[in-house]
Amino acid sequence: MKKIVLLLTLIYGLNTFAQENASYFLPENQNYDSTIPTPEELLGFQVGKWHVSHDKLSEYMRLLAASSDRISIENRGVTYEDRPLLLLTITSPSNHKDIEQIKATHIQLTEPDGYKLDTNNLPVIIYQGFSIHGNEPSGANAGLLVAYHLAASQSTEVIEQLENSVILFDPSFNPDGLQRFSQWANTHKAQNLTTDSNDREYNEVWPRGRTNHYWFDMNRDWLPVQLNESKARIASFTDWLPNVLTDHHEMGTNETFFFQPGIQSRVNPLTPKRNQELTMEIGKFHEEALNKIGSLYYTEEDYDDFYYGKGSTYPDVNGSIGILFEQASSRGHAQETANGILTFSFTIRNQFTAALSTIKAANELRKDLLAFQRDFYQQARLEGEKNKEKAIVFGNEKDASSAYRLLEVLIRHKIKVHRINKSLKKNGMKFPEENSFIVPLTQKKQRLVQAIFNEQTTFKDSLFYDVSAWTLSHSFDVNTTRMRDLSIAGEEIKEILKPSINFPTKASYAYLFEGHGYYTPKAIHKLLSAGIRVKVGLQPFSIEGKYYDYGSLMIPVANQSMEENRLYEIIKETAMDSELEIHSVSTGLTQGIDLGSRNFETIKIPKVALLVGDGVRSYDAGEIWHLMDTQYQMPVTKVDVKSLRSIDLTEYSHIVLPSYNGNLLNSAKEKLSSWVSNGGHLVAYSDAIQWLNRQEIIDEKFRKVDLAAKDVSFVNKNRFTGAQAIGGSIFQTKIDRSHPINFGIEDDKLALFRNSRIFIEPNKNSYDNPIQYTNDPLLSGYISEEQLNLIKGSIPFKIHQKGRGSILLMTDNTNFRAFWLGTHQLYANMLFYADFM
Repeated sequence: MKKIVLLLTLIYGLNTFAQENASYFLPENQNYDSTIPTPEELLGFQVGKWHVSHDKLSEYMRLLAASSDRISIENRGVTYEDRPLLLLTITSPSNHKDIEQIKATHIQLTEPDGYKLDTNNLPVIIYQGFSIHGNEPSGANAGLLVAYHLAASQSTEVIEQLENSVILFDPSFNPDGLQRFSQWANTHKAQNLTTDSNDREYNEVWPRGRTNHYWFDMNRDWLPVQLNESKARIASFTDWLPNVLTDHHEMGTNETFFFQPGIQSRVNPLTPKRNQELTMEIGKFHEEALNKIGSLYYTEEDYDDFYYGKGSTYPDVNGSIGILFEQASSRGHAQETANGILTFSFTIRNQFTAALSTIKAANELRKDLLAFQRDFYQQARLEGEKNKEKAIVFGNEKDASSAYRLLEVLIRHKIKVHRINKSLKKNGMKFPEENSFIVPLTQKKQRLVQAIFNEQTTFKDSLFYDVSAWTLSHSFDVNTTRMRDLSIAGEEIKEILKPSINFPTKASYAYLFEGHGYYTPKAIHKLLSAGIRVKVGLQPFSIEGKYYDYGSLMIPVANQSMEENRLYEIIKETAMDSELEIHSVSTGLTQGIDLGSRNFETIKIPKVALLVGDGVRSYDAGEIWHLMDTQYQMPVTKVDVKSLRSIDLTEYSHIVLPSYNGNLLNSAKEKLSSWVSNGGHLVAYSDAIQWLNRQEIIDEKFRKVDLAAKDVSFVNKNRFTGAQAIGGSIFQTKIDRSHPINFGIEDDKLALFRNSRIFIEPNKNSYDNPIQYTNDPLLSGYISEEQLNLIKGSIPFKIHQKGRGSILLMTDNTNFRAFWLGTHQLYANMLFYADFM
């Protein structure tokens, strides 16, 4: 028996390392059209031998489109590295001739009179997307074969499938990440493959290929829609409203293959039961296909459908069925695993198989899927009509930009939004006509509207795969109120808009603007970079009939480095670029602090070093880089933690250390501490605070609770510990608006996003607690009772003065996933106003 096992092992090993031919992947009896080029003919190798680069993937997709009348191709834009965001439309030639009418009819199915349509002859719409995480490449590589199969197969089955479906084929959700990882895997591939997981091939360097250019996990951006790639993807989705969307991923090397449904207790309550029933029906087709090739798989035991910002969950709140595939990852070309040697080719075959079983399922269930989508929107409208609340109004009195940025998100989702036809005061909040909008709840996408604006604090489950809260009105820091009628609804807005800005007149004495606008940091940096002296007011004042709040900015006309006309031109450019109302004044005498007061401080231009590399959480670092580079247009120097000891730090005013957990900085702690003492400002987030404490650079007291498991069985161990995690919830703070950390914040309360369990004790002096959690802090999301007791009254921000410099601690992520605009100002204030704190 041992000899037989050994022989089988040797045979398996030999087969594993042999280059697979096309028959390993492709189904039999397809009679492939010889005029359609195969992937191998373009690439020069069989799929799976090497990792396809994005440029070659794109080239092949264009070649297919040029060779087949079943495929059309479009470029919807570019990534941050200028790679194309391609989308193929794959269907029968006859459908292509009538594609716009097919799309219009399909959308009509979601409208009030959609029930009149006969669905018997309507095609099902399938959106297939691959490898949103660049280092999960089996999906994109399988896409080469899927596209070829659909273009070249002359089987009756495929011809009928294409006649009865339109496939929106997204060959690479993440071109930049795929390119980065393919280079890594191919660079480290040996002629004689090693399956040892310790090999460099299977261990990428920071920040790895998972993310996009700015190190974002793009599979969290379907709802916030802040990234270039997401904007193109959501445009395609909302144009078509597909019936099924598939999202092909990879997971740990020792896993097998997962397909949805996921854990049922974690399905978002806005997702109808029928959605999960259809997901299970589709799963039967995956079961059949994977059984046929002998692949191990599982379902319902992992992942969830709660956060609507993921590719497999966003469709669920849009009348579609989202399907997640997770394939065990070879992370290179072949690795030893608990299930034997896992080859790249094997992972590709599984993804290919699941892609085809999806198409088969959607065709077989076509009428059910179309009926479900029609009923989904009919029911959504009925819910809206029965609801006493008929609309949501949102807006800001002084920060137009944030309100318009939230408006942009809604427009990208094709949610109906109107201007308000008059200004509104309600519940102590002001909604000016020019900066406020109303969202009807009687529209077909009212469930999506609820998903965007709802708050939820009770849950069936205490474990979450991702965040448990994301309320965009909190993240954009806009006021909201609910209305029982639509009487103040004005014209509908159908395109992305920017706030209208009134140009200032030429000033004889000074220019003034309040610090409330979202792009205030961008404006300050633009002015300082032009050599213009800018001052910030530490107290409020009134002048020429207008009130100016804490943190208002003043640009004196006199004694600048340029003549008055040039100064005026730059001021106008800044007002337009930063969407700010800048005012001209002719005197320095005010009611309050005069413009020549010592309570106006001159702002210095910050020079920022952002620490990156091993130990730094790449997502957090990327969010800061993205914010400074794309929103504030401020240069930032990315310094690897390994290089800190050898760098002259004196040229930097600020060093930003995102959440950090490592040892590489230990040897630089004295240098870092000395730099702070000599006038530098160190901004430390989340786990970086713990590191500073361990290195005795600071001496901070944290709140903690020690929990003992009582009557908890071994099988429930992970549930017990997991229930104490804060995966992502929203909490209320009270703020001292006179403190420079809060300059620009409009109200005395601020919602913070938190996904850490670092709780700092408040200072004994109240003026040293400019941001403090309230005693009833939970706004939305899950938190255990034990952790909730810890957060009450704790402080998320603290300053340690050290010599001539300071260490600024922030327990929470002020820059979360680029859509937490409401607390971006806190980060900017640490850069511009640290000298005054």
